[in-house]
Amino acid sequence: MSNDKAVELLKSVDAIFTGHFKLSSGLHSDTYIQCARVFQDAVISHKVCQMLGDKLGGLQADTVVGPALGGIIFAYEMSRVLGLKNIFCERTEGEMKFRRGFGIIEGERVLVVEDVVTTGGSALEAGKLVESLGGKVVGVCSLVDRSAGKVKFPWNFTPLITMDVKTYQPDECPLCKDGVEIYSPGSRHKT
Repeated sequence: MSNDKAVELLKSVDAIFTGHFKLSSGLHSDTYIQCARVFQDAVISHKVCQMLGDKLGGLQADTVVGPALGGIIFAYEMSRVLGLKNIFCERTEGEMKFRRGFGIIEGERVLVVEDVVTTGGSALEAGKLVESLGGKVVGVCSLVDRSAGKVKFPWNFTPLITMDVKTYQPDECPLCKDGVEIYSPGSRHKT
């Protein structure tokens, strides 16, 4: 499936919004992508994860890890498509950690997934957590790369969709300057 067709699929489930948004990264944007809308439909979830799994090729992984919140369902569905174990990490007192009995063993090969990548911060934190426990990150993937390829990881990065969505530092945001009401739909901010 082409990038344009995949974007149309996200639009078909009302996963792409326009307005004025404060992203989880703290940046501002006129576009917000809510991949939870994709994952509310099991058929579409499986379809997009299968397309992404096909792009990953012969990736050799043991486990799929997703950072909470956006990566939990995504990690589960990718693990189903790839036939792997899945776990998630979550931010506790400002630091990404494994809880609920989850962990990584020495040498475990991990695919890190994140629904939407803007700065790559959550996926990078998850990958560093894996490595700090002796695991090996074999790649990072996302449904959407909002940076149009500008985000760089120390591991191979494979997005399903690449978009060039403008983001702004809060003090440079033209929407703020125009007085447009802002929404904070991300998982790290109250709405």
